[in-house]
Amino acid sequence: MKILFLDESGDHNLTKIDDQYPVFVLGGVIVDRDKLENLNERIDQFKKEMFGTTDIILHTADITRNKNGFERLKEKAFRENFYEKLNHIIATLDFKVVACVIKKKEHVAKYDFAAIDPYMLGLNVLVERFYMEIKSDEKKGLVIAEKRDRTLDHELELSWLQLKIKGTRFLKGAEIEDRISGGLILKDKKENLNGLQLADLVVSPIGRHIIGKKTNKDFEIIEQKFRKDKNGKVGGHGLVVLPKDN
Repeated sequence: MKILFLDESGDHNLTKIDDQYPVFVLGGVIVDRDKLENLNERIDQFKKEMFGTTDIILHTADITRNKNGFERLKEKAFRENFYEKLNHIIATLDFKVVACVIKKKEHVAKYDFAAIDPYMLGLNVLVERFYMEIKSDEKKGLVIAEKRDRTLDHELELSWLQLKIKGTRFLKGAEIEDRISGGLILKDKKENLNGLQLADLVVSPIGRHIIGKKTNKDFEIIEQKFRKDKNGKVGGHGLVVLPKDN
């Protein structure tokens, strides 16, 4: 069984767009359930070694702002050691990356009032890619996303129901229901799922790359993890950027 852990970077607001980060990224990591135990063990070992506990939650916003347990990252030596070990773990764990990036200004310019909510659009795209990844597997796949607030979670659950009924541009609803077990599973950040935290660490570097900001070693590693077709092509298979360039 394969599991798709989802997370997001940026907001999905199309009315007020941040010029510094005018994209929305919905992305995630596809992990074989047989590899999940090793993933959890290695990330927990890293947390224990760096912070003395496995209870800390790897969250990009907290890491970059040196807060909520990450205050020691202000220390140069500690920070360099942290990133060196974290990058090594990400590079050597067995998983695939899938992501959909919505360039919000271009999205609004192209579709105006008919512009689909970026989260829902991204979800459609990633469900299609995940379906292609698991369609011939013996067992159904799971999709796990992080809870947000009650209103957004309710909207997401309704959107998933609509996916199962109407499908996507390329998939019938019955195909989605047939291959993905239990619908969309929402988990609270406090549950400390390492798969969701790995997804969190992946999405921001992808967004930075797309908008042309300086990327670090983490993106070089992530770039090698993208889902590819049999010819090694990433575009359209592991990374989808919308709207597409004409």
